[in-house]
Amino acid sequence: MTDVLIAGSGPTGLTLACDLALRGLAVRVVEQRSAPHRASRGKGITRPSLEVFTRLGAVEKMSAAGRRGVVLRKYFDRVHVRDTPTDDGLLIGQWQVEEALRERLAALGVEVEYGAGVTAITQGPAGVTARLADGRAVSARYAAGCDGGRSAVRRLLGIPFEGHTEERDTMVLGDVVAPGLSRDFWHQWFSSDGTGLMLCPMPGTDTFQLQAAPELDGHGEPMPASLEGFQRLFDRHAALPGIRLAEAGWTASWRSGARMAARLREGRVLLAGDAAHVHPIAGGLGLNSGVQDAVALGRAVAAALSGPDGQHALDDYEAQRLTAAAELLSDTAQRMRKVMAAVREPGRGTEAGLR
Repeated sequence: MTDVLIAGSGPTGLTLACDLALRGLAVRVVEQRSAPHRASRGKGITRPSLEVFTRLGAVEKMSAAGRRGVVLRKYFDRVHVRDTPTDDGLLIGQWQVEEALRERLAALGVEVEYGAGVTAITQGPAGVTARLADGRAVSARYAAGCDGGRSAVRRLLGIPFEGHTEERDTMVLGDVVAPGLSRDFWHQWFSSDGTGLMLCPMPGTDTFQLQAAPELDGHGEPMPASLEGFQRLFDRHAALPGIRLAEAGWTASWRSGARMAARLREGRVLLAGDAAHVHPIAGGLGLNSGVQDAVALGRAVAAALSGPDGQHALDDYEAQRLTAAAELLSDTAQRMRKVMAAVREPGRGTEAGLR
C-alpha cells in the first residue's frame, strides 16, 4: 500500500507529488492521458509559485526554458497604439512546467503512470482503493484528486461542483506558428466592438499561443477552434496579409465560468487545483492557485500520516482552501470585468487583470 495516490499529472498533481516525495512519503501518480501533452495552456508562473518550485528543486529548468518580462504590444482597430512592459513572474508553457516537475519527480524515484485514469473509488477505515482504466487496483492510505475541472475523482465522490458556466464557448485557443511576426512582443489586437485576438510568443519554441473571441456561424453560434478559423480571425483583427498561420499543434475552445466544489474532502480522498475550483482566466491565476493548493495539501497529508492529530490538519486544509477558492472566484471575476472594460480603450489590454 502506497502512502498517497495522486490522480492527475498536471502542475497541481506533480507539485503535490514532489512535495510528498521530498518528505520521504511513498507516492504514485496516475494519469488518464496516454502520454504527456505539449500544449502551452496556462503560461504564467507567479513569484509565489516560483518560490515553491525553488524549494522543490525544479525552478532552474523552468527559468532556463521561460522568459522573465514581456512587452504587451497593443493595437486598436488594427492600429498600433502602445507598448506596455510587464515583469511579473515567468512566461513559460504549461507543458514545460510539467516537464520540469516530472524530471524532478523522476529524480525522487517516482514516474507518472499513463493510461491509468481512475474509474472507481472505495474507502475503508485504513485506506483507499482506486480502480484504474487499465484494470489495476491501487491501494493507498490517502488519495488526491488533481485531475482537472472535469475531475473523475470529484464525480466518483459525488461532490457537487457549484457555480455557473457559460452556455456557449467564449474563447478559442491554440498554439500556432506565425512566420514573419515579431517574437519580441505579446501582440494584442482589440477592436471597438469589444472583440479581439492575441498572439503570445512562447519561450523555447517557435510557436505563439493564440487567444481570440470565436467566429460565429450563420446562426450566430460559436465555431470550433481550427487553423482555418484562426487565420480568418487573424486577417480580421491584424490585417497583415503577408503572415500565414501554420502548424496548429493544439486547439481548444473555452467557456467562461466560476465553480467550486461543495467540499474538498470525502474521508481519505481530497481535491485540489481545477478539480476543486475553476474561475475566469484574467490574471493567469489558475495554474498558480493549484500550486498553492498542492503545497497546503502536502502539509496536511504529511501531518495526517505522522500523528494522531493529523485528521485536524485535513479538516483545516479543507476549510482554508475552500475560503481561498471563494476569494479566488470573487477576485478573478473582478479582474475579468476590468479586462473587458480595458480592452475597449485604445492602448489598454490584459495588464488590467494583473492587479
